[in-house]
Amino acid sequence: MTSLTTLFKGEATDTTENDKLVDLFRNRAELKKEFAALRNEKYSLQDRIKEHQGATARVQQRLGHLESLLLDPEWVHNVVAFYQLRRLAAHCENKLARFAEQLKQQREQRRHGKVLQSWNEECARKSEAIQRKIGEHRLALQLLEDQLQSESHRLETMGGFAKLVGGRSLAAEIDEITARIEDGHAREHALLRELDDVDKLDPPEQTGLDIAAKRSINFMILAFAQQIYLHFEEDNLAAMAKEASEKSVGAINYGGKKECDDILALLEKRKQEAEKDTDFAEVLKKRASLIAEHAMFRDDDDAVPAPGTVATVFAIDLKGVIHRKDANLLGDNYFGVANVLSR
Repeated sequence: MTSLTTLFKGEATDTTENDKLVDLFRNRAELKKEFAALRNEKYSLQDRIKEHQGATARVQQRLGHLESLLLDPEWVHNVVAFYQLRRLAAHCENKLARFAEQLKQQREQRRHGKVLQSWNEECARKSEAIQRKIGEHRLALQLLEDQLQSESHRLETMGGFAKLVGGRSLAAEIDEITARIEDGHAREHALLRELDDVDKLDPPEQTGLDIAAKRSINFMILAFAQQIYLHFEEDNLAAMAKEASEKSVGAINYGGKKECDDILALLEKRKQEAEKDTDFAEVLKKRASLIAEHAMFRDDDDAVPAPGTVATVFAIDLKGVIHRKDANLLGDNYFGVANVLSR
């Protein structure tokens, strides 16, 4: 008996130890996974630190380069002119982007307004038709109820012999009228539910513009880009601003102090003139029409024209005379025009 007890105790001890060993290996595997995850996170953070260090070094290098230019009397005026030209490029880009966004919103709202108006008119027609049916139905019900009242009164006032002879057929007729009235009430309830369903209809959601509308918008955006270009094209300011937006400071030499001061004076003059020149809506429409006449598209579902087909700038004077200039604003992406077109 003692040996059997010892045997069972030994088996229980072995099972417990095996369970502990399994738990130990399981915990060890989990720890390995967590360690691997932490190691990967460490490497990722180290890479990000290197990226930030590289970016910081590049910024410091640019700041050092800018400081050396500002300390150089032959370059300090070039730096001022460069950043003023870059400011002009950013101003024109923001102006064009705002124009494009406002134009898109106006067209979408106008289109949705037409859809909403058509939907409201259709709902009103449905509602009026149902209300007309309800009115006609209620009139018919009133006639039936009057007839029921009349026939019921007639049945009640019949004499004994007359009631014996025609009372049964009259009662049947009254039952038939009563059934028709009940059906009429059920039909009226159905019409009222139908009217309520029409009143609860949700308006249509705003949908996107079709290709024709997007093309029309793009012609207006290109026309406005040409308007900006023409305003700053004189004295080559538009090209200089574009160049400044694409190159780094110190890469362009505009000359000495006098040449740089002349550039700054021209920029201020053109800026003031641009603020006064706001009445050009009709010119934009005419220019957009001219652009549309020459525009060609690679595919039928393209909204953006091929750049080479809209590379003519149309200058329209106060007398309406059209002057043409070659400038591929879309191909060269002047003022970021390619980024704001509808697609």
